[in-house]
Amino acid sequence: EFACKSIAKRKLTTEEDVEDVRREIQIMHHLAGHPNVIQIVGAYEDAVAVHVVMELCAGGELFDRIIQRGHYTERKAAQLARVIVGVVEACHSLGVMHRDLKPENFLFVNQDEEAPLKTIDFGLSVFFRPGETFTDVVGSPYYVAPEVLRKHYGPECDVWSAGVIIYILLSGVPPFWDETEQGIFEQVLKGDLDFASEPWPSISEGAKDLVRRMLVRDPKKRLTAHEVLCHPWVQVDGVAPDKPLDSAVLTRLKQFSAMNKLKKIAIRVIAESLSEEEIAGLKEMFKMIDADNSGQITLEELKNGLE
Repeated sequence: EFACKSIAKRKLTTEEDVEDVRREIQIMHHLAGHPNVIQIVGAYEDAVAVHVVMELCAGGELFDRIIQRGHYTERKAAQLARVIVGVVEACHSLGVMHRDLKPENFLFVNQDEEAPLKTIDFGLSVFFRPGETFTDVVGSPYYVAPEVLRKHYGPECDVWSAGVIIYILLSGVPPFWDETEQGIFEQVLKGDLDFASEPWPSISEGAKDLVRRMLVRDPKKRLTAHEVLCHPWVQVDGVAPDKPLDSAVLTRLKQFSAMNKLKKIAIRVIAESLSEEEIAGLKEMFKMIDADNSGQITLEELKNGLE
């Protein structure tokens, strides 16, 4: 069995759109053979679409698997960090900048306990030359690096995004958070890193040291992907403790993940005006969360609804 991503030609209106698809396919071929990068089988074109055939990853998203398993330690988080940053290092060594690292872009190959984790989406990736700077703002709000928002960046932005993922893997919440997208960007640019709130006091110094060094705002002072992999907390049999993380981390991770899924569907509704049945399902979901039938969801209702 394979997975197939079909891109409708009617959506490829400019030469640039066509070039983007071409580049995505090229980058997947370029990274082929890495154990944690999805394998491309081939790309085919017919009258109406471009079809990219890839290996099937049926083991679910990164966060879903963690929530499902229910038992979770720093050592496990370190193992996942090793895979994520390993992909970043491989990309950078081959002259590729990913630019959209986020948990949804990591899937497990199957349901097995030891199934490999793979990066599946290179839609925003580009080739870069050493010292080259980029100015187009791309990525996802929680994970975007400050220098990307300032429109002057290079491959270091991927290390920042990986650092955000590791912060969430350890605490269940993103380091830079706000109610609005604009607010998130302001936090990314200026907000303080919170290591005082739960569960941070009980998390090892090694983990905090690593995250701190990955989330340095000056890209020149930030660790490189290779340096992250050499950090004692990330190393195989390194200093990451094997004691379970607080169960509240899993609860928060579940809420954060569910909120993002709800957001995603809502955006699709706006973008595609979905079928009646699909919208009906969303209405039900909304009504369930909207406890006092006010037609608006408060933060409390959202929290309760996502539990």
